[in-house]
Amino acid sequence: MKITREIKTAILVIASILLFIWGYSFLKGRDLLTDYKTFYVQYDNVEGLVNSAPITINGLNVGKVSEIKFLGTTGKIQVSLQIKSDFPFSKSSIASIYEPGLIGGKQIMITPNFEDKSVAESGITLQGDVKPGLTSLVAERLTPLQEKVEKMVVSADALLKNVNSVLDSKTKANLKSSIANLDETLAEFKVASKSVNEMLAENKGKINSTMANVDKASANFAKISDSISKANIGKTVKSLEKTLASVDKIMADVQSGKGTLGKLAKDETMYTNLSKSSKELELLLQDFRLNPTRYVNVSLFGKKNKPYKAPVNDTIKKK
Repeated sequence: MKITREIKTAILVIASILLFIWGYSFLKGRDLLTDYKTFYVQYDNVEGLVNSAPITINGLNVGKVSEIKFLGTTGKIQVSLQIKSDFPFSKSSIASIYEPGLIGGKQIMITPNFEDKSVAESGITLQGDVKPGLTSLVAERLTPLQEKVEKMVVSADALLKNVNSVLDSKTKANLKSSIANLDETLAEFKVASKSVNEMLAENKGKINSTMANVDKASANFAKISDSISKANIGKTVKSLEKTLASVDKIMADVQSGKGTLGKLAKDETMYTNLSKSSKELELLLQDFRLNPTRYVNVSLFGKKNKPYKAPVNDTIKKK
């Protein structure tokens, strides 16, 4: 059978029309060669979502956005989802608008509820949600930082104004004078340090000799310390402790009136008698010095002894 030119032209036109319809549907988000289920989601704000935006489940592309339109005068926006029929999910799944990257545009991510076993049928309305994208998160982070930067700039501006108000012509002159004086002081310090260096150079030998003497003294001190460390200090300390204990015992006996020292310290009668005896001995020695012949009498002719006369300053009272 011979195909005429008219038939070939008709077939080509029909194929072109079908290809155009398929391409137009594909650009609109509809694939005529694939079996889809249609779901609806309502949002208050679609965040720039467009037709043919991908729809993912756990990161896998399972469909496209087929239509976005307003629902009357309510302000709600209804989004039609075309999802391949071989990806079942529950009725309580959530369709969230999110931003996968900075230049990727908005997409819809379906989060299945695996605890719900009821499978979503084509034509139902799913629950919608909007997740903040990277741009929103960056804006949220940058807003407080921007406020802090603005406050810091204002504070820096106020500080500069205060500095400018303080640094008037008089203050600037004082600062210049202070810097000049500081330069002079540094110059004098340089001269002084030079003099000190010259003095140290001139007396280097004496300093070396002094340091040598210090080394010798240190060596001698080390020897002395070695001798002290070798000495039996522990035994000496124990002997000293025993001696101090004996002294403490003697002092305790004296305080309690024991022994001669204790009686002298505590017994008033003994102290009085001792004082009286000392006085009488003093008078006896005085009388012996004034009248020695009364005690040592050597007479060749039998001369009689003189009668006794008490000393003039005899202050002993007879009891």
